[in-house]
Amino acid sequence: MRKLVKLELWDIVSFKDHPFKVERDESFKELLESIKDNGLLEPLLVRPTEEGRYELISGHRRKLALELLGYKETECYVEDLTDDEAIIRMVDSNIHRTLILPSEKAFAYKMKLEAIKHQGKKNKLLHKVCRSYQPVELVKQIMILEKKLEGT
Repeated sequence: MRKLVKLELWDIVSFKDHPFKVERDESFKELLESIKDNGLLEPLLVRPTEEGRYELISGHRRKLALELLGYKETECYVEDLTDDEAIIRMVDSNIHRTLILPSEKAFAYKMKLEAIKHQGKKNKLLHKVCRSYQPVELVKQIMILEKKLEGT
């Protein structure tokens, strides 16, 4: 179940092994300006940790922008997610970005694939695809496979 709550930014920790870098490029500057002018339009997505804090699933760029703008707290969607569910959500929420290095994309898809394997979904087919290709080609093949799986 998803709850919308206000959390202190210092209480939110980065996702373990987050494969995407937060670049302070032109797009990030535009995000800063948007938050400065309009506030945060899309809450962060977090999950509770065993230590009583929250792990950031989606919104690393937004969180950094909020910190740089001096915010102390923000609205977050809090969801109870397993490790595998969190990985899949993290990858899916970031993979659409246009400026992602091929190495980041490959690592992210590898993380997602491992999470899917742990859940037992399409295990044999995914395992076959993973063994057959080099990293850049693997990304292409996984994207093709995802489209096929969406239809099942």
